[in-house]
Amino acid sequence: MKSLYLIIDLASVAIPFLVSFHPRLRFYEKWKTLFPALLITGAIFIIWDVLFTKWDVWGFNEDYLLGRNIINLPIEEWLFFVCIPYACVFMHFAIQELLPKAVLSVKITTIITYILLFLFLILSIANYDKLYTQVNYYFAFLVLLISFRFSSQILSKYYVTFLLMLIPFFIVNGILTGSFIHEQVVWYNNDENLGIRLFTIPIEDVTYAFSLILCTLLLMERFSLYKKRYVFAVK
Repeated sequence: MKSLYLIIDLASVAIPFLVSFHPRLRFYEKWKTLFPALLITGAIFIIWDVLFTKWDVWGFNEDYLLGRNIINLPIEEWLFFVCIPYACVFMHFAIQELLPKAVLSVKITTIITYILLFLFLILSIANYDKLYTQVNYYFAFLVLLISFRFSSQILSKYYVTFLLMLIPFFIVNGILTGSFIHEQVVWYNNDENLGIRLFTIPIEDVTYAFSLILCTLLLMERFSLYKKRYVFAVK
């Protein structure tokens, strides 16, 4: 099915987009900070994506693509960095609204953060010969370190919401990596990763998603703070 990847993108964002206008959630009010954050985060990951595709770290099955590329990436892959982060960020804020007590204590947040920072750094250093593994975990280390230093309150909520995000993550990424369909939409060169799969999903993809969404949330908060300071200064 040539349109499968496109369908996955659009299906992932359709409900979150429509529910963004719900009077209780009013998620559309966050678009002023969300879209610039998506643009910057997407640019980082697109550069990464272009290079990794060029170096055969991963690639795409043309049987599931429309056949239209921009800078050597399928148009569906570009849409991925808008549709998936939008859906995940929406889920993050929706969970906060519906479950306001779903927040970890400062102590637990700090412990989890130190464990993850240590794990990401060790995995990056120990796998210097595996490009996806090294870059993935090193980038996660940097994003998490910056978040912990400047926006630790995000982490106390994000650790909870990310666990819930893993449910749609395993469905969407599972399909992209070959679950439920005949072949993979996205293939991976196992010489460049740990070779450990969660069902059909490379284990690195979990941290990839973790970094993608956290980077977006961090930038949203920075933009929001800047906006408040600007309004205060004007007044």
